[in-house]
Amino acid sequence: MRTIDLFCGAGGLSLGFQQAGFETVAAVELDRPSVETFASHSPNANLIDSDVRGVDFSGFRGQVDVVIGGPPCQPFSTGGLRKAKLDERDMVPEFIRAVTQVQPEAFVMENVPGLATGACRAYLTEVMVALEDLGYTVDVRVLKAEEFGVPQKRRRMFLVGIRGDRFCFPQPTHGEGGLLPIRVAGDILSAEPFGQPNTSKVYYAKKVDLRKSPYQGLLFNGGGRAIDLGQPSPTIISSAGGNKTHFVDSLGIVPEYHRYLMEGGKPKEGAVPGCRRLTVEESACLQTFPQDIQFSGPRSAQYRQIGNAVPPLLAYSVADALRRQVFAHEPCLDIAANQAQYVLL
Repeated sequence: MRTIDLFCGAGGLSLGFQQAGFETVAAVELDRPSVETFASHSPNANLIDSDVRGVDFSGFRGQVDVVIGGPPCQPFSTGGLRKAKLDERDMVPEFIRAVTQVQPEAFVMENVPGLATGACRAYLTEVMVALEDLGYTVDVRVLKAEEFGVPQKRRRMFLVGIRGDRFCFPQPTHGEGGLLPIRVAGDILSAEPFGQPNTSKVYYAKKVDLRKSPYQGLLFNGGGRAIDLGQPSPTIISSAGGNKTHFVDSLGIVPEYHRYLMEGGKPKEGAVPGCRRLTVEESACLQTFPQDIQFSGPRSAQYRQIGNAVPPLLAYSVADALRRQVFAHEPCLDIAANQAQYVLL
């Protein structure tokens, strides 16, 4: 079972597929630090470090069973203009071109949920029709990473095409729909950091936005949020590293300060005692990267690679379901039962 990974980044998607038994034959990535990171954990892959638009994929026909990849999300993200195919950064047509040239048994495209909602939904329908015209049965679903063992709140859209019946998406393994409890940030983090400390300070915000929960709204500077260790972490973002990095409150200041503000107290000034930003290593663990992965480039590039990645454990769940259905020919009901049995082991 062989894959080619387009827009591979640091390799979260490929690592998940490898854990499910797939071999990464080739990968395409333009960003140099990401290329170096990917090469460090997948040295046998043919790593094509160039613009995907200049790659001829026809040579991989018969050599690759599954095309996987996550095209840049900026054209579809709710944080942007959401111009979809009118955005020059839209690389979805390149993914379709690769599938057209390779003619694999299956493909898996990952992206932000914004591609499946609102104004972008019409474009997604066009994409699905184009892929169906190539002979695939195509389906789409937004999965919650925390329902598959990732200690982080993260929603990702998966577009899967196979030949024959519709793809059986994996069933949740954690939380209300699964057999195991949701993993929380406290399973990974503690008051003491691991990895190289992040020196970016946490300050009280001059203007606060109070919400019901002390872990919502805006009480502190930047986009980084205080982490409730009893819940999954907020989504790890690619712009982390500075004050957009989430932080750990080792002294319990956050709920106390929230209560103080709710009772009419005025915003404080200065640095918040006992608060520290996440390290690269902690961020990677919250994304379920193996602990021995070494991220290349400056610290900002390392945070970016981690924030852009598909959590390997979420990728594994999709890959394992694909392996069972397409390559082991298991019926959908058997896939769900076997998955449940695996989780209990």
